[in-house]
Amino acid sequence: MTTPSESLSRARDAAQARGLEVSFRERPAARSLAEAAALLGIRPADIVKTLVVKRSDDTYLFALVPGDRVISWPKLRAVVGVNKLRLPDADHALAATGYARGTIVPIGSTVDWPVFADERITGKRIAMGAGAPGYSLFVDADALIAAYGATVADISVEEPPGAPLS
Repeated sequence: MTTPSESLSRARDAAQARGLEVSFRERPAARSLAEAAALLGIRPADIVKTLVVKRSDDTYLFALVPGDRVISWPKLRAVVGVNKLRLPDADHALAATGYARGTIVPIGSTVDWPVFADERITGKRIAMGAGAPGYSLFVDADALIAAYGATVADISVEEPPGAPLS
């Protein structure tokens, strides 16, 4: 098991290797998306959730979705060109990325799975998981998309009211 310091270093080194300028900010735990955004001084939509998604052939992909939205499974399946996708359990997500759920980020993942980014994140500086609990990583979304050759598409729907931070 890697330490938070090792996970942050892995993300920092991977960003540097791809020419990405990132910054890390330590932050307290939040009970909601709104609280997390307030702690970071940004809008909820500028917090991007990185979801690792399992395909039926036991490969994975990353879906980057604004914090105030959720994956639209029909839209994502159509963009990926498959009939079946699902979220893996926490152990499989860790095995697929090297990061624990809630800290997952494509930057520094142990495998460079394909990245699918919701079109709503473009043109912004975003916050996302940093590979370690208690930290957020900030990066220019367009630079991240370019560095990972991400597919940009409409892959989300509005978050239902009152939904928990995921």
